[in-house]
Amino acid sequence: MPVTILGNNLTGATSVTFNGVPAEFTVNSSTAISTRVPAGATTGKVAVITPGGTLVSNVAFALRP
Repeated sequence: MPVTILGNNLTGATSVTFNGVPAEFTVNSSTAISTRVPAGATTGKVAVITPGGTLVSNVAFALRP
């Protein structure tokens, strides 16, 4: 499932995880990252590690059947 993560200062991101499960990703701009939900991901927070720190979603990601 494709996902776009929106935020600020995303340039230089080194990691994207879905409830701790790492995902492959592409930084499209300083405000957008494209990724896919990784196999094994479960409901929980999405985290992005950037040079400025770790950004964590304010709402839990949930898989839909």
